[in-house]
Amino acid sequence: MPTHNLKDWQHPHDFTIKNKKGERRTHWVLILTAVTMVVEIVAGSVYGSMALLADGWHMGTHVAAFVITIFAYRYTRKHAHNPAYAFGTGKVNVLGGFASAVALAVVALVMSVESLQRIIHPQVIHFNEAIVVAVIGLGVNLVSAFLLKDNHEHDPHHDNDHHHDHNLKAAYFHVLADALTSLLAIVALASGKYFGWDRMDPIMGIVGALIITRWSFGLMKQTSPILLDASIGSAHHAKIMQAIEQDPDNRISDLHVWNVGGNHYAAIISIVTHFPKPTEHYKKLLSDFSELSHISIEINECKEEPCSTVS
Repeated sequence: MPTHNLKDWQHPHDFTIKNKKGERRTHWVLILTAVTMVVEIVAGSVYGSMALLADGWHMGTHVAAFVITIFAYRYTRKHAHNPAYAFGTGKVNVLGGFASAVALAVVALVMSVESLQRIIHPQVIHFNEAIVVAVIGLGVNLVSAFLLKDNHEHDPHHDNDHHHDHNLKAAYFHVLADALTSLLAIVALASGKYFGWDRMDPIMGIVGALIITRWSFGLMKQTSPILLDASIGSAHHAKIMQAIEQDPDNRISDLHVWNVGGNHYAAIISIVTHFPKPTEHYKKLLSDFSELSHISIEINECKEEPCSTVS
């Protein structure tokens, strides 16, 4: 049997997001968050502030989330060309984002329970000390948000990937959640100090929990369809069908298009035609769809007259 180089006919399977700067800065944010977490938990316990304590424990879960973020980046890069993964490791990034979203939801639940307990059983709060710590926490959160916001390196081979880095987006949401709880803690503590509204402290904990829950479900809504191989949007689906069927005699009997990582999509297309052509002909019909990074085409010759498919 003659030996041929099959490289020209093989598909690439590296659909990972290249964001080394995002990974590096996530390390810095992890360190800042871990230090601030310890300070706020200790201060919240000593000074009796539920809002401050909740912010500290909240940061603790974010430390875990940032570890997930960094692990996802490293695992994705390390196994990008591992043949054990049918379509590469592009979805590890999305899985990291989903896991972080679940962590956010757990944080919100714990915050709500703790805050309700503090409403029923108020504790003495040392406002001055707690406010200072909360302001420091807010400052750290703002610096962290600056490090993570829109922090994406441009890669000509991964155009628009930065819009789909769910891993980094999850880390950014965690930082925003931290900043929000720090801000609410400051408002609650100031209200207690100047107006005597001591219950504002746990009430703000509940408000923060509700907002964080909304962010969490929003991120779950973005990532879960990708993990479940949901089809590409109906508008793009129709355009792909039109591009194939506008060529005379072609009918599509089966079409599957799903996200495999970043802005990369895989497609399996089954075509029915009287006059079969080479697969390259059909791929050229889809040349305008840059997001289709992995296309598999099945060509079925129709011997009947006419051929019809059921939509």
